[in-house]
Amino acid sequence: MTHTGEKPYQCSQCDKVFAHKANCIRHERTHTGEKPYQCSHCDKAFSHNSALINHQKIHTGEKKYQCGQCGKVFSQKTILTAHQRTHTGEKPYQCSQCDKAFSQNSTLINHKKIHTGEKKNQCGQCGKVFLHKGTHIAHQRTHTGEKPYQCSYCDKAFSFKSNLIKHQRIHTGEKPYQCRQCDKAFTLNSHLIKNMRIHTGVKPHQCSLCDKTFSKKTDLKTHQTTHTGEKPY
Repeated sequence: MTHTGEKPYQCSQCDKVFAHKANCIRHERTHTGEKPYQCSHCDKAFSHNSALINHQKIHTGEKKYQCGQCGKVFSQKTILTAHQRTHTGEKPYQCSQCDKAFSQNSTLINHKKIHTGEKKNQCGQCGKVFLHKGTHIAHQRTHTGEKPYQCSYCDKAFSFKSNLIKHQRIHTGEKPYQCRQCDKAFTLNSHLIKNMRIHTGVKPHQCSLCDKTFSKKTDLKTHQTTHTGEKPY
């Protein structure tokens, strides 16, 4: 299967496909929130064993590089630098065939397949091309408005199963994202990141008109009205 490129295992929650069943099972945990790998030093648990091994370096002292934006720690400075681009938006990897740029070299390599002809699945609506047919089909829903995933608790429907799963947490009360600094838990990872900033004191949103910084984008927008005179509400 790895030689032919065949990917017979499809995620039951979204359209991603995999060459190996084990990879598919690991991926599905991103939807279900299952975390079978428990740290023996603290109460954190992980969906992948590799993530647990990486986390345990915090306790052994092997992880020395911490992100000032979200508090994540890394064993190598180069990995931290690559991670920080998710916050700064820096895209140092430029495609030589077109004007697109990327934050990771691996993403650039995947993009170049558009030019080499390895990406065959092209959207007839906007021209975007995709490596996998399943991703192409999922993308087309952004144009058609099709919402095949119906909430079993209310009448809302969604284009993607991952969005349905997030929505249903409103009904079930499930909060799979646990803060390691306090006992708070959250339904969305983005909410956990915002909470972490309370502990770390990180304020990534800076006003372009003065030197004030804020932990929340909404607070920045409210502050900017003091410069523009615009009413926030």
